[in-house]
Amino acid sequence: MKKKIYLFATILTATAVLFLSSCLKDNAHYINFNTGTTFVDFPLGGFVNYSTDAITETPDTDANGTIVRQFAVNVASANLPTKPTVVKLAVGDQADLDAINKLQTNVTYVMMPSNAYSFTTTTVTIPAGQQYVTTSVTFYKNLLDPSQSYVLPIKIVSGTGAQLTANLNIHYFHFIGNDFAGAYTWDYYRYNAATVLPTPSGGTALGQAGTAVPVSPTEFTVITGYNGQGVRYDVNFTRTVVSGVPMYSNFTVAFVPSDVTGIWAPSTISVLGGPNFYSVHTSNNAPLFDPAGPLTKAQAEQIFCFQYLAYNGSADRYIIDDYHH
Repeated sequence: MKKKIYLFATILTATAVLFLSSCLKDNAHYINFNTGTTFVDFPLGGFVNYSTDAITETPDTDANGTIVRQFAVNVASANLPTKPTVVKLAVGDQADLDAINKLQTNVTYVMMPSNAYSFTTTTVTIPAGQQYVTTSVTFYKNLLDPSQSYVLPIKIVSGTGAQLTANLNIHYFHFIGNDFAGAYTWDYYRYNAATVLPTPSGGTALGQAGTAVPVSPTEFTVITGYNGQGVRYDVNFTRTVVSGVPMYSNFTVAFVPSDVTGIWAPSTISVLGGPNFYSVHTSNNAPLFDPAGPLTKAQAEQIFCFQYLAYNGSADRYIIDDYHH
């Protein structure tokens, strides 16, 4: 079953009340409905609602990683419309891409490739007596490069007998990428002691497929193999650009708190120390670069070797998870 997200329902009523009260505000733009003008818009569109257009939900389990996002198309007028309103929608162009990259500077977006989404219902009809209808766009997350940030602008082109608003006629649906997101080789070591022994007494799992999942442009998560429950390391860093070259510094690592309380705490596993960056890269025994940086991307990719000490209720467990290319 495809996953669907409904973000408009609980806010639509309040939004409609705002529309019908007297005006819409977009900086210096005011629209007065006392003139009898009818407008078409996205109730949760525009840059003011940019954050709610982030596609962060877990995709379906199919091969493409399907996500269906529903959104509303609205008629804003002093009274309910007496005739059907036909609204034309379209995927945005380079000008819309340039606009979102100028409106915010934290992320540099590229246009979403056409094979990574499906948006075919470009004409919607709002029946007489109704204020809005819903439509949807489908994304295929697994077809995107997780290191890139993508945007799919969907905008209103026209509405019969209605004007477009200045501020609510576009959705900036977007995925935020991360320079370190993507596939890694993952080696796992467990020691049945409070320190590293000559051999991993608790066993190893080497050469596994691991994935760094982006949270933001400067944050990603990877999992630890201990207990097999998917507890995540949360890695944060600072990204700067020096003479056109991205540089990385201030790397930190911590467990996602909700994983520890929701997965480990009920099973009596507790963390006694760490997580930290391990001092030696286990895949080649080379000393790690200083996580404080600054580091190039190639250097930074060699520090993702994490260690911590856990207690399972009866004995210590020293764990190393090494992510490398």
